[in-house]
Amino acid sequence: MQNKPSSLRLLVTTVRAFPYMGGIETHVYEVTRRLARLGVDVTLLTTDVSRDLPAEETIEGVHIWRVPAWPSQRDLYFAPGIMRRIAGGEWDLMHCQGYHTLVPPMAMLAARRAGLPYITTFHSGGHSSTLRNAVRRVQKTLLRPLLTGSEKLVAMSRFEARVFQNQLRLPADRFMVIPNGSDLPPLESPAAPDPNTQLIVSIGRLEHYKGHHRVIDAFPAVLVHFPNARLRIVGSGPYKDALKQRVRTLGLENTITIGAVPPENRQGMTELLSRASLVTLLSEYESQGIAVWEALSLRRPVLVTHATALAEPAEDGLARSVPPDSTTDDIAAAIITQLRDPLVPTGVDLPTWDRCTESLLSLYDTVAHSSGQPALTFSPQSTL
Repeated sequence: MQNKPSSLRLLVTTVRAFPYMGGIETHVYEVTRRLARLGVDVTLLTTDVSRDLPAEETIEGVHIWRVPAWPSQRDLYFAPGIMRRIAGGEWDLMHCQGYHTLVPPMAMLAARRAGLPYITTFHSGGHSSTLRNAVRRVQKTLLRPLLTGSEKLVAMSRFEARVFQNQLRLPADRFMVIPNGSDLPPLESPAAPDPNTQLIVSIGRLEHYKGHHRVIDAFPAVLVHFPNARLRIVGSGPYKDALKQRVRTLGLENTITIGAVPPENRQGMTELLSRASLVTLLSEYESQGIAVWEALSLRRPVLVTHATALAEPAEDGLARSVPPDSTTDDIAAAIITQLRDPLVPTGVDLPTWDRCTESLLSLYDTVAHSSGQPALTFSPQSTL
């Protein structure tokens, strides 16, 4: 069903966007193109430290503006062009995606000066650096005046909403939970786990806090019970060399492989997860854990850390979990249990990108209408 064109002029700000890919980048890519198909006039304002990408282009109906950012080798992203663009534009609403780096406060400050209503989605994440994690708590406090100015604060899980509500000391009605979608493209040809080989997939950026090393350490005990088991660690990042060294030290080069699936190859991710006998994410911090929900959407057994947002699928009976302080033997036992007696989710109402977009557009309607803009022509039952 086609929607009548929306009257909304929406500005989306984010530090990085397509062709770069990551959690926020995927969210922005999936949502903005759906909004454009619904008739929203979407402008995406982002940065480019490489200076290699076009300063302006339109992709799938989304107008993209890229401004230079500095420095090129660190993730500060000082980009004064963000403020100039916002000051010189005409929009009904701004959606600030993320709160890290210097881009979000610059965008929010420019919006306040321009009298432009805005909402903020946190997209919080963990970090392997203890110092960086401590700094982020201070960062939230310093950003409180700008975050308080948001018409609504959007979290991706109940956990994330509680964390920011407590740290920012704001009432619950200032927050809204809108999960990311978990739907992967359908399989081009049917696939299933090999009954003779147990493929375990540990998925996530290659950082210490993601917990890949804990699965590696547990794997020798798993091989005692499942000699044909194989471990595939999927991701890229600075911890790759350390993980490879760990594999060599344990003599597991023939049973463990480490490497990324290109982020644009969503079909490849579908095919890999569909062959998995078990998907693990033993991360110390996740605001939603999208990889877990993607695995659940393919009805794969999942093992997670019972902490942060990862506890939610376990509490809802969709996955098994281990405590954050579990020993290597505990983790091995949990993996073996999931291989022998897998918990396979059935009849689960999983979040989708269409539903995420519908929820955001409904929120935009409320904010724009309260700000004196015409109500949007949008039906939640429409097909995106």
